[in-house]
Amino acid sequence: MLMLDIAVVNTALPTIARDLDAGLSSLQWVVDAYTLALATVVLSAGSWADRRGRRHVFVIGLVLFTVASLACAVAPTIWALDVARAVQGLGGAILFACSLALLADVFPAGKERAGALAVYGATIGGAFALGPLVGGVLTEWFDWRAIFVVNLPIGVAALIATVVWVPESRDPHYRTLDVGGQITASVGLGALVLALLRGNEHGWTDPIAVASFVIAAVALTLFVVVESRVSQPMLPLSMFRSRTFTGAQIAAFAISVSLFSVFLYTTIYLQSVLGMTPIEAGLVYLPATAAMFVVAGATAQIGQRVPAWLMLSGSLLLVGIGLAMTTVADVDSSNLVILPGMVVAMIGAGIFNPVMSGLVLDGSAAEHSGLAAGINDAFRQTGIAVGVAALGALLPAESVFSGASPHEFVTGLDRALWVSAAIAVIGAVVTAAILRVGNDPHPAAATDEPDDLMSVTS
Repeated sequence: MLMLDIAVVNTALPTIARDLDAGLSSLQWVVDAYTLALATVVLSAGSWADRRGRRHVFVIGLVLFTVASLACAVAPTIWALDVARAVQGLGGAILFACSLALLADVFPAGKERAGALAVYGATIGGAFALGPLVGGVLTEWFDWRAIFVVNLPIGVAALIATVVWVPESRDPHYRTLDVGGQITASVGLGALVLALLRGNEHGWTDPIAVASFVIAAVALTLFVVVESRVSQPMLPLSMFRSRTFTGAQIAAFAISVSLFSVFLYTTIYLQSVLGMTPIEAGLVYLPATAAMFVVAGATAQIGQRVPAWLMLSGSLLLVGIGLAMTTVADVDSSNLVILPGMVVAMIGAGIFNPVMSGLVLDGSAAEHSGLAAGINDAFRQTGIAVGVAALGALLPAESVFSGASPHEFVTGLDRALWVSAAIAVIGAVVTAAILRVGNDPHPAAATDEPDDLMSVTS
Protein backbone atom coordinates (compact mmCIF):
# COMPACT_ATOMS: atom_id res chain seq x y z
CA MET A 1 0.00 0.00 0.00
CA LEU A 2 2.78 2.44 0.89
CA MET A 3 4.79 1.84 -2.29
CA LEU A 4 1.71 1.80 -4.51
CA ASP A 5 0.61 5.12 -3.05
CA ILE A 6 3.89 6.82 -3.92
CA ALA A 7 3.83 5.51 -7.49
CA VAL A 8 0.19 6.32 -8.26
CA VAL A 9 0.52 9.85 -6.90
CA ASN A 10 3.37 10.67 -9.31
CA THR A 11 1.24 9.72 -12.33
CA ALA A 12 -1.73 11.75 -11.10
CA LEU A 13 0.14 14.96 -10.21
CA PRO A 14 -0.39 16.84 -13.51
CA THR A 15 -4.14 16.13 -13.30
CA ILE A 16 -4.20 17.23 -9.65
CA ALA A 17 -2.46 20.46 -10.67
CA ARG A 18 -5.12 21.27 -13.25
CA ASP A 19 -8.06 20.28 -11.04
CA LEU A 20 -6.91 22.16 -7.92
CA ASP A 21 -5.18 25.02 -9.77
CA ALA A 22 -1.79 24.19 -8.23
CA GLY A 23 1.67 25.30 -9.24
CA LEU A 24 4.90 23.32 -9.14
CA SER A 25 5.68 24.30 -5.55
CA SER A 26 2.31 23.08 -4.30
CA LEU A 27 2.75 19.81 -6.19
CA GLN A 28 6.19 19.33 -4.67
CA TRP A 29 4.56 19.57 -1.24
CA VAL A 30 2.18 16.73 -2.19
CA VAL A 31 5.29 14.55 -2.27
CA ASP A 32 7.37 16.28 0.40
CA ALA A 33 4.62 16.64 3.02
CA TYR A 34 4.38 12.86 2.99
CA THR A 35 8.09 12.09 2.92
CA LEU A 36 9.05 14.76 5.48
CA ALA A 37 6.49 13.52 7.99
CA LEU A 38 7.68 9.98 7.41
CA ALA A 39 11.39 10.82 7.67
CA THR A 40 11.13 12.87 10.86
CA VAL A 41 8.79 10.54 12.76
CA VAL A 42 10.01 7.10 11.68
CA LEU A 43 12.84 7.02 14.27
CA SER A 44 10.51 7.75 17.16
CA ALA A 45 7.98 5.33 15.69
CA GLY A 46 10.59 2.57 15.69
CA SER A 47 11.44 3.11 19.34
CA TRP A 48 7.75 3.34 20.21
CA ALA A 49 7.11 0.04 18.43
CA ASP A 50 9.97 -1.66 20.28
CA ARG A 51 8.50 -0.44 23.58
CA ARG A 52 4.72 -0.71 23.10
CA GLY A 53 4.57 -3.75 20.85
CA ARG A 54 5.23 -3.86 17.12
CA ARG A 55 1.94 -5.46 16.07
CA HIS A 56 -0.03 -3.02 18.25
CA VAL A 57 1.76 -0.01 16.77
CA PHE A 58 1.52 -1.45 13.25
CA VAL A 59 -2.27 -1.62 13.62
CA ILE A 60 -2.34 2.03 14.72
CA GLY A 61 -0.29 2.95 11.65
CA LEU A 62 -2.68 1.09 9.36
CA VAL A 63 -5.70 2.88 10.80
CA LEU A 64 -4.03 6.30 10.60
CA PHE A 65 -2.81 5.79 7.03
CA THR A 66 -6.18 4.51 5.82
CA VAL A 67 -8.16 7.36 7.40
CA ALA A 68 -5.69 9.91 6.00
CA SER A 69 -6.17 8.35 2.56
CA LEU A 70 -9.88 9.10 2.84
CA ALA A 71 -9.05 12.71 3.77
CA CYS A 72 -6.83 12.97 0.68
CA ALA A 73 -9.65 11.65 -1.50
CA VAL A 74 -12.08 14.36 -0.38
CA ALA A 75 -9.58 17.26 -0.17
CA PRO A 76 -11.20 20.42 -1.61
CA THR A 77 -7.97 22.40 -2.10
CA ILE A 78 -4.30 21.70 -2.76
CA TRP A 79 -3.38 22.79 0.77
CA ALA A 80 -5.96 20.46 2.31
CA LEU A 81 -4.41 17.68 0.22
CA ASP A 82 -0.92 18.61 1.43
CA VAL A 83 -2.04 18.48 5.08
CA ALA A 84 -3.76 15.12 4.57
CA ARG A 85 -0.60 13.82 2.89
CA ALA A 86 1.41 14.86 5.97
CA VAL A 87 -0.93 12.80 8.15
CA GLN A 88 -0.48 9.93 5.71
CA GLY A 89 3.23 10.32 6.26
CA LEU A 90 2.77 9.88 10.01
CA GLY A 91 0.93 6.62 9.42
CA GLY A 92 3.53 5.60 6.86
CA ALA A 93 6.33 6.25 9.36
CA ILE A 94 4.74 3.80 11.78
CA LEU A 95 4.25 1.16 9.10
CA PHE A 96 7.77 1.50 7.71
CA ALA A 97 9.31 1.33 11.18
CA CYS A 98 7.41 -1.85 12.07
CA SER A 99 7.47 -3.84 8.83
CA LEU A 100 11.06 -5.08 8.80
CA ALA A 101 11.00 -5.51 12.59
CA LEU A 102 7.99 -7.83 12.30
CA LEU A 103 9.81 -9.89 9.68
CA ALA A 104 12.93 -10.09 11.82
CA ASP A 105 10.87 -11.46 14.72
CA VAL A 106 9.22 -14.19 12.66
CA PHE A 107 12.06 -15.29 10.35
CA PRO A 108 15.47 -16.26 11.82
CA ALA A 109 18.67 -15.01 10.25
CA GLY A 110 19.98 -17.01 7.30
CA LYS A 111 18.28 -18.62 4.33
CA GLU A 112 14.76 -18.30 5.74
CA ARG A 113 15.11 -14.56 6.34
CA ALA A 114 16.76 -14.10 2.94
CA GLY A 115 13.68 -15.64 1.34
CA ALA A 116 11.37 -13.36 3.33
CA LEU A 117 13.41 -10.32 2.30
CA ALA A 118 13.22 -11.44 -1.33
CA VAL A 119 9.41 -11.43 -1.09
CA TYR A 120 9.57 -8.06 0.70
CA GLY A 121 11.75 -6.60 -2.08
CA ALA A 122 9.62 -8.16 -4.80
CA THR A 123 6.52 -6.64 -3.21
CA ILE A 124 8.14 -3.21 -3.36
CA GLY A 125 9.12 -3.85 -6.98
CA GLY A 126 5.66 -5.11 -7.84
CA ALA A 127 4.04 -2.01 -6.36
CA PHE A 128 6.29 0.21 -8.45
CA ALA A 129 5.62 -1.93 -11.50
CA LEU A 130 1.86 -1.59 -11.14
CA GLY A 131 1.74 1.84 -9.52
CA PRO A 132 2.22 4.17 -12.50
CA LEU A 133 -0.22 2.20 -14.65
CA VAL A 134 -2.77 1.85 -11.84
CA GLY A 135 -2.47 5.58 -11.18
CA GLY A 136 -2.98 6.32 -14.86
CA VAL A 137 -6.03 4.05 -15.16
CA LEU A 138 -7.67 5.39 -12.00
CA THR A 139 -6.97 9.01 -12.94
CA GLU A 140 -8.09 8.76 -16.58
CA TRP A 141 -11.06 6.41 -16.19
CA PHE A 142 -12.37 7.72 -12.89
CA ASP A 143 -10.74 10.68 -11.13
CA TRP A 144 -7.42 11.43 -9.42
CA ARG A 145 -9.20 11.04 -6.08
CA ALA A 146 -9.60 7.34 -6.83
CA ILE A 147 -5.85 6.83 -6.28
CA PHE A 148 -6.49 7.47 -2.57
CA VAL A 149 -9.82 5.64 -2.39
CA VAL A 150 -8.05 2.45 -3.51
CA ASN A 151 -6.11 2.49 -0.21
CA LEU A 152 -9.29 1.93 1.80
CA PRO A 153 -9.97 -1.75 0.94
CA ILE A 154 -6.22 -2.50 1.00
CA GLY A 155 -5.92 -0.93 4.45
CA VAL A 156 -8.91 -2.87 5.81
CA ALA A 157 -7.59 -6.16 4.40
CA ALA A 158 -4.13 -5.54 5.85
CA LEU A 159 -5.67 -4.66 9.21
CA ILE A 160 -7.61 -7.93 9.36
CA ALA A 161 -4.56 -9.97 8.29
CA THR A 162 -2.38 -8.28 10.91
CA VAL A 163 -4.80 -8.97 13.76
CA VAL A 164 -5.31 -12.60 12.70
CA TRP A 165 -1.80 -13.72 11.74
CA VAL A 166 0.95 -11.41 13.03
CA PRO A 167 2.44 -12.26 16.46
CA GLU A 168 3.23 -9.53 18.96
CA SER A 169 6.86 -8.68 19.77
CA ARG A 170 8.60 -5.95 21.78
CA ASP A 171 11.90 -4.94 23.34
CA PRO A 172 11.90 -5.72 27.08
CA HIS A 173 14.52 -2.98 27.55
CA TYR A 174 12.65 -0.25 25.74
CA ARG A 175 14.02 3.21 25.02
CA THR A 176 12.58 6.52 26.21
CA LEU A 177 11.25 9.12 23.77
CA ASP A 178 13.83 11.68 22.61
CA VAL A 179 11.62 14.79 22.60
CA GLY A 180 14.44 17.25 21.92
CA GLY A 181 15.74 15.23 18.99
CA GLN A 182 12.26 14.81 17.54
CA ILE A 183 11.53 18.55 17.65
CA THR A 184 14.87 19.74 16.27
CA ALA A 185 14.90 17.14 13.47
CA SER A 186 11.34 18.01 12.39
CA VAL A 187 11.97 21.75 12.44
CA GLY A 188 15.35 21.48 10.72
CA LEU A 189 14.30 19.25 7.83
CA GLY A 190 10.99 21.05 7.36
CA ALA A 191 12.72 24.44 7.23
CA LEU A 192 15.33 23.13 4.78
CA VAL A 193 12.72 21.87 2.31
CA LEU A 194 10.69 25.07 2.69
CA ALA A 195 13.80 27.14 1.98
CA LEU A 196 14.58 25.21 -1.21
CA LEU A 197 11.01 25.37 -2.52
CA ARG A 198 10.48 29.00 -1.53
CA GLY A 199 13.82 30.09 -2.98
CA ASN A 200 13.08 28.52 -6.34
CA GLU A 201 9.63 30.10 -6.52
CA HIS A 202 10.33 33.58 -5.11
CA GLY A 203 14.10 34.01 -5.46
CA TRP A 204 16.98 33.07 -3.20
CA THR A 205 17.04 36.48 -1.50
CA ASP A 206 13.39 36.15 -0.46
CA PRO A 207 13.19 36.89 3.29
CA ILE A 208 11.21 33.72 4.05
CA ALA A 209 13.68 31.59 2.09
CA VAL A 210 16.69 33.14 3.85
CA ALA A 211 15.05 32.83 7.27
CA SER A 212 14.17 29.20 6.56
CA PHE A 213 17.77 28.39 5.68
CA VAL A 214 18.93 29.99 8.94
CA ILE A 215 16.33 28.11 10.99
CA ALA A 216 17.30 24.86 9.27
CA ALA A 217 20.99 25.37 10.03
CA VAL A 218 20.33 26.22 13.68
CA ALA A 219 17.81 23.41 14.24
CA LEU A 220 19.96 20.71 12.60
CA THR A 221 23.00 21.87 14.57
CA LEU A 222 20.96 21.66 17.76
CA PHE A 223 19.83 18.19 16.71
CA VAL A 224 23.45 17.01 16.60
CA VAL A 225 24.10 18.62 20.00
CA VAL A 226 21.01 17.02 21.54
CA GLU A 227 21.83 13.60 20.12
CA SER A 228 25.35 13.78 21.55
CA ARG A 229 24.11 14.65 25.05
CA VAL A 230 20.90 12.72 25.80
CA SER A 231 21.18 9.27 27.35
CA GLN A 232 18.94 7.56 24.78
CA PRO A 233 19.06 9.50 21.49
CA MET A 234 16.69 8.73 18.61
CA LEU A 235 19.76 8.64 16.32
CA PRO A 236 22.82 7.50 18.34
CA LEU A 237 25.78 9.29 16.76
CA SER A 238 28.11 6.54 17.96
CA MET A 239 26.59 4.30 15.28
CA PHE A 240 28.50 6.27 12.66
CA ARG A 241 31.72 4.85 14.07
CA SER A 242 30.73 1.73 12.17
CA ARG A 243 32.01 1.90 8.59
CA THR A 244 29.35 -0.47 7.34
CA PHE A 245 26.52 1.41 9.03
CA THR A 246 27.73 4.72 7.63
CA GLY A 247 28.19 3.30 4.14
CA ALA A 248 24.74 1.74 4.15
CA GLN A 249 23.05 5.02 5.08
CA ILE A 250 25.03 6.94 2.45
CA ALA A 251 23.85 4.43 -0.14
CA ALA A 252 20.22 4.72 1.02
CA PHE A 253 20.35 8.52 0.87
CA ALA A 254 22.05 8.53 -2.55
CA ILE A 255 19.48 6.36 -4.34
CA SER A 256 16.59 8.30 -2.82
CA VAL A 257 17.89 11.80 -3.55
CA SER A 258 18.62 10.80 -7.16
CA LEU A 259 16.38 8.13 -8.71
CA PHE A 260 13.26 8.31 -6.55
CA SER A 261 13.26 12.13 -6.42
CA VAL A 262 13.49 12.70 -10.16
CA PHE A 263 10.36 10.60 -10.88
CA LEU A 264 8.14 13.62 -10.19
CA TYR A 265 9.80 15.62 -12.96
CA THR A 266 10.00 12.86 -15.57
CA THR A 267 6.27 12.23 -15.03
CA ILE A 268 5.50 15.92 -15.60
CA TYR A 269 7.67 15.74 -18.74
CA LEU A 270 5.78 12.76 -20.17
CA GLN A 271 2.34 14.27 -19.65
CA SER A 272 2.86 18.01 -19.92
CA VAL A 273 5.62 18.19 -22.55
CA LEU A 274 5.02 15.10 -24.68
CA GLY A 275 1.25 15.30 -24.16
CA MET A 276 0.76 11.74 -22.98
CA THR A 277 -2.34 10.65 -21.06
CA PRO A 278 -1.94 9.31 -17.51
CA ILE A 279 -2.41 5.74 -18.78
CA GLU A 280 0.20 6.21 -21.52
CA ALA A 281 2.66 7.63 -18.97
CA GLY A 282 2.03 4.65 -16.69
CA LEU A 283 2.70 2.25 -19.56
CA VAL A 284 6.05 3.92 -20.25
CA TYR A 285 7.22 3.12 -16.72
CA LEU A 286 5.81 -0.42 -16.70
CA PRO A 287 8.73 -2.30 -18.34
CA ALA A 288 11.27 -0.54 -16.11
CA THR A 289 9.43 -1.15 -12.88
CA ALA A 290 8.64 -4.73 -13.92
CA ALA A 291 12.40 -5.23 -14.36
CA MET A 292 12.87 -3.95 -10.83
CA PHE A 293 10.30 -6.47 -9.59
CA VAL A 294 12.03 -9.42 -11.29
CA VAL A 295 15.53 -8.39 -10.24
CA ALA A 296 14.53 -7.85 -6.61
CA GLY A 297 13.18 -11.40 -6.43
CA ALA A 298 16.29 -12.86 -8.08
CA THR A 299 18.73 -10.96 -5.86
CA ALA A 300 18.18 -13.35 -2.94
CA GLN A 301 19.60 -16.18 -5.06
CA ILE A 302 22.99 -14.49 -5.36
CA GLY A 303 23.00 -12.34 -2.22
CA GLN A 304 24.69 -15.05 -0.15
CA ARG A 305 27.57 -15.36 -2.64
CA VAL A 306 28.32 -11.76 -3.67
CA PRO A 307 29.68 -9.21 -1.15
CA ALA A 308 27.14 -6.59 -0.06
CA TRP A 309 29.48 -3.70 -0.91
CA LEU A 310 29.77 -4.89 -4.51
CA MET A 311 26.02 -5.27 -4.94
CA LEU A 312 25.20 -1.88 -3.38
CA SER A 313 27.85 0.09 -5.24
CA GLY A 314 27.05 -1.76 -8.48
CA SER A 315 23.35 -1.00 -8.12
CA LEU A 316 24.05 2.71 -7.60
CA LEU A 317 26.35 2.73 -10.62
CA LEU A 318 23.54 1.25 -12.74
CA VAL A 319 21.20 3.95 -11.43
CA GLY A 320 23.69 6.64 -12.44
CA ILE A 321 24.16 5.17 -15.92
CA GLY A 322 20.41 4.85 -16.42
CA LEU A 323 19.72 8.44 -15.40
CA ALA A 324 22.50 9.69 -17.68
CA MET A 325 20.91 7.75 -20.58
CA THR A 326 17.60 9.51 -19.86
CA THR A 327 19.09 12.95 -20.62
CA VAL A 328 18.40 12.38 -24.34
CA ALA A 329 14.79 13.46 -23.68
CA ASP A 330 13.75 16.53 -25.68
CA VAL A 331 10.60 18.52 -26.45
CA ASP A 332 9.75 16.52 -29.59
CA SER A 333 11.13 13.12 -28.54
CA SER A 334 9.42 9.76 -28.91
CA ASN A 335 7.07 8.68 -26.14
CA LEU A 336 9.53 5.90 -25.27
CA VAL A 337 12.62 8.11 -25.09
CA ILE A 338 13.17 7.67 -21.35
CA LEU A 339 12.42 3.93 -21.28
CA PRO A 340 15.93 2.49 -21.92
CA GLY A 341 17.50 4.64 -19.22
CA MET A 342 14.73 3.90 -16.76
CA VAL A 343 15.09 0.15 -17.32
CA VAL A 344 18.79 0.31 -16.46
CA ALA A 345 18.17 2.53 -13.41
CA MET A 346 15.35 0.35 -12.08
CA ILE A 347 17.42 -2.81 -12.46
CA GLY A 348 19.88 -1.09 -10.14
CA ALA A 349 17.05 -0.30 -7.72
CA GLY A 350 15.89 -3.93 -7.85
CA ILE A 351 19.32 -5.09 -6.71
CA PHE A 352 19.53 -2.38 -4.06
CA ASN A 353 16.37 -2.93 -2.01
CA PRO A 354 16.75 -6.51 -0.72
CA VAL A 355 20.48 -6.06 -0.10
CA MET A 356 19.85 -2.96 1.98
CA SER A 357 17.08 -4.68 3.95
CA GLY A 358 19.43 -7.55 4.72
CA LEU A 359 22.13 -5.19 5.98
CA VAL A 360 19.69 -3.47 8.31
CA LEU A 361 18.33 -6.67 9.87
CA ASP A 362 21.48 -8.77 9.95
CA GLY A 363 23.41 -6.07 11.72
CA SER A 364 20.99 -5.43 14.57
CA ALA A 365 19.76 -7.47 17.48
CA ALA A 366 16.17 -8.59 17.04
CA GLU A 367 14.94 -6.56 19.98
CA HIS A 368 16.29 -3.36 18.38
CA SER A 369 15.18 -4.12 14.83
CA GLY A 370 12.43 -1.48 14.95
CA LEU A 371 14.97 1.25 15.61
CA ALA A 372 17.31 -0.12 12.93
CA ALA A 373 14.56 -0.19 10.31
CA GLY A 374 13.46 3.29 11.33
CA ILE A 375 16.94 4.76 10.88
CA ASN A 376 17.28 3.30 7.40
CA ASP A 377 13.85 4.54 6.33
CA ALA A 378 14.62 7.99 7.76
CA PHE A 379 17.64 8.28 5.46
CA ARG A 380 15.60 7.06 2.49
CA GLN A 381 12.68 9.43 3.02
CA THR A 382 14.89 12.38 3.89
CA GLY A 383 16.68 11.77 0.59
CA ILE A 384 13.39 11.90 -1.34
CA ALA A 385 12.16 15.03 0.47
CA VAL A 386 15.43 16.92 0.01
CA GLY A 387 15.91 15.58 -3.51
CA VAL A 388 12.48 16.68 -4.74
CA ALA A 389 13.06 20.18 -3.36
CA ALA A 390 16.70 20.49 -4.47
CA LEU A 391 16.23 19.09 -7.99
CA GLY A 392 13.18 21.33 -8.37
CA ALA A 393 15.50 24.31 -8.02
CA LEU A 394 17.06 23.30 -11.35
CA LEU A 395 13.73 23.57 -13.19
CA PRO A 396 11.57 26.64 -13.94
CA ALA A 397 9.75 27.95 -10.89
CA GLU A 398 6.53 27.48 -12.86
CA SER A 399 6.02 24.09 -14.47
CA VAL A 400 4.89 23.68 -18.06
CA PHE A 401 1.24 23.31 -17.05
CA SER A 402 1.47 26.70 -15.30
CA GLY A 403 2.78 28.70 -18.22
CA ALA A 404 6.50 27.96 -18.52
CA SER A 405 8.08 27.15 -21.87
CA PRO A 406 8.41 23.41 -22.62
CA HIS A 407 11.96 24.10 -23.84
CA GLU A 408 12.86 25.72 -20.51
CA PHE A 409 11.38 22.79 -18.61
CA VAL A 410 13.30 20.22 -20.68
CA THR A 411 16.53 22.18 -20.18
CA GLY A 412 15.93 22.15 -16.44
CA LEU A 413 15.02 18.44 -16.49
CA ASP A 414 18.28 17.71 -18.32
CA ARG A 415 20.22 19.46 -15.55
CA ALA A 416 18.27 17.60 -12.87
CA LEU A 417 18.96 14.24 -14.52
CA TRP A 418 22.69 14.91 -14.83
CA VAL A 419 22.89 16.01 -11.19
CA SER A 420 20.94 12.90 -10.13
CA ALA A 421 23.25 10.67 -12.16
CA ALA A 422 26.32 12.31 -10.58
CA ILE A 423 24.90 11.81 -7.07
CA ALA A 424 24.26 8.12 -7.75
CA VAL A 425 27.78 7.57 -9.13
CA ILE A 426 29.39 9.43 -6.22
CA GLY A 427 27.26 7.35 -3.87
CA ALA A 428 28.53 4.18 -5.59
CA VAL A 429 32.16 5.23 -5.19
CA VAL A 430 31.79 6.28 -1.55
CA THR A 431 29.81 3.15 -0.67
CA ALA A 432 32.45 0.90 -2.22
CA ALA A 433 35.28 2.75 -0.50
CA ILE A 434 33.64 2.46 2.93
CA LEU A 435 32.04 -0.99 2.79
CA ARG A 436 34.84 -2.77 0.93
CA VAL A 437 37.05 -2.48 3.99
CA GLY A 438 34.90 -5.23 5.52
CA ASN A 439 33.17 -5.72 8.84
CA ASP A 440 34.10 -3.49 11.70
CA PRO A 441 36.71 -5.22 13.83
CA HIS A 442 34.79 -4.59 17.04
CA PRO A 443 31.15 -3.90 16.19
CA ALA A 444 29.09 -2.49 19.01
CA ALA A 445 26.53 -4.71 20.66
CA ALA A 446 22.87 -3.73 20.62
CA THR A 447 22.30 -2.47 24.13
CA ASP A 448 20.47 0.43 25.70
CA GLU A 449 23.64 2.46 26.04
CA PRO A 450 23.94 5.06 23.28
CA ASP A 451 27.56 4.23 22.54
CA ASP A 452 26.81 0.54 22.15
CA LEU A 453 23.44 0.55 20.47
CA MET A 454 24.17 -1.26 17.25
CA SER A 455 26.54 -1.62 14.35
CA VAL A 456 25.06 -2.52 10.99
CA THR A 457 27.50 -4.93 9.40
CA SER A 458 27.58 -6.50 5.99
